[in-house]
Amino acid sequence: MDKSLVTFVGVAHPWMCDVMGHLNVRHYAAMFDDASFQLLGHIAAEATHPGARVGWADVRTEIDYKDEIEAGSLLTIHSHVVKMGRSSVTFEQVMSGSLDGIVHAICRTTSVRFDLSARASVALDEAMRERASSLMAE
Repeated sequence: MDKSLVTFVGVAHPWMCDVMGHLNVRHYAAMFDDASFQLLGHIAAEATHPGARVGWADVRTEIDYKDEIEAGSLLTIHSHVVKMGRSSVTFEQVMSGSLDGIVHAICRTTSVRFDLSARASVALDEAMRERASSLMAE
């Protein structure tokens, strides 16, 4: 059973490509970042918004580039949880071609639930843990 969540659907526009005609690294990062807001929002059951007192702080991100992306490519990112800590979630995001399923990149990130006023981590509550568990890869 697939426990991933579709967290991004988009296109590689020509203006996103580098001088070699491939999606530039800065745009991979932006797409993965947008996808992480979706995943973490589903886990927290809330959107992060200006004025929020609690949010998420990424503490580690690693991207493996698997296959080049050319202008016009349709892209989908599926995200799933890999593990949970007291206040953290480690998740993997797989960027693939929307039509052909070719995996272009895989991003693994650890993000910590964070009190923006106290500048300290916050434990995941039971409901968050249950939602994250429902998205955990087997």
